[in-house]
Amino acid sequence: MTKASRGGSFVIQGGHPVSGTIAPCGNKNEALPLVAAALLVPGRVQIDSVPRIRDVEMLVDAVRGLGPSAEFSNNRSIIIDATALHEVRPDPQLASEIRGSFLLAAPLLTRRGQAVLPRPGGDKIGRRRLDTHLAALRQLGARIDLVGDAYHLALDGRFRAAEVFLDEASVTGTETAIMAAVTATGTTRILNAACEPHVQGLCRALNTMGARIHGTGSNVLDIVGVDGLRPARHRLSPDPH
Repeated sequence: MTKASRGGSFVIQGGHPVSGTIAPCGNKNEALPLVAAALLVPGRVQIDSVPRIRDVEMLVDAVRGLGPSAEFSNNRSIIIDATALHEVRPDPQLASEIRGSFLLAAPLLTRRGQAVLPRPGGDKIGRRRLDTHLAALRQLGARIDLVGDAYHLALDGRFRAAEVFLDEASVTGTETAIMAAVTATGTTRILNAACEPHVQGLCRALNTMGARIHGTGSNVLDIVGVDGLRPARHRLSPDPH
C-alpha cells in the first residue's frame, strides 16, 4: 500500500502481495513518424499499441487540423483517415511545441505539393538541427524557403529519386527522407541512414502500405518509388528503452 505524504514523497508499507498484468504501450519514437506517414494514404490507417502521451496527442491534434479524421479507441489504437487532407499549414502553436511536427513535411508535399511548418520546438537535450531534413528534401526535388519563423516548402509533381547522403545519421532526418522517397519517381538510395528500431518500424509499416523499401536495419536503404500507398494496419514495436 502506498500513501502520499507531505513534501512530495511517498510512504510505502511492504508485506502486501501484488499480482495482475499490464499491457505496455509501443515505442513513442515509432508512433510519431507513423502518425505522419498515415497522411501519405488517402484512406484509413490503423496504428495499434499507441502510447497516450503528450507528444503523440499533440501531433494527432495537429493532423486533425489539416483535415483528416483521427480517433483513439479503447484498446490503445488510433485510426487515421487522411482522405480529406486539404490544409498545408498545421496549427503553428501546436507544431512549434513538438519537434516531431516536421515529420509532416514529406507527407504534405507528397499529397498537397506544399507545406508551411514553423521552427519546431520540443525537448531541450542539445543541438538538434534540421539541416539533414532540409538537405534530403531538396535533393529529392523540394524547394524550401525560410520566411520569418516558418519554413515554406513546395514540390512540383512528385518527388524525384536521388542518391541521398545524410551528413549525420539523424533518426528523424532518415524518416523524412524515407517518407519522401516511397512515392518518388525512380529508385532512391539513402546512405548513412539511421537504423534504430523505430526507423525499422516505419519501414515495415510503409512496406505494408505498399512501399518497396530494401535494406531495413542497415545504414543503406534502397527505395523503389511507387505510384501510391494503400490503407493498412500496423502495431508499434515495444519501446527498447
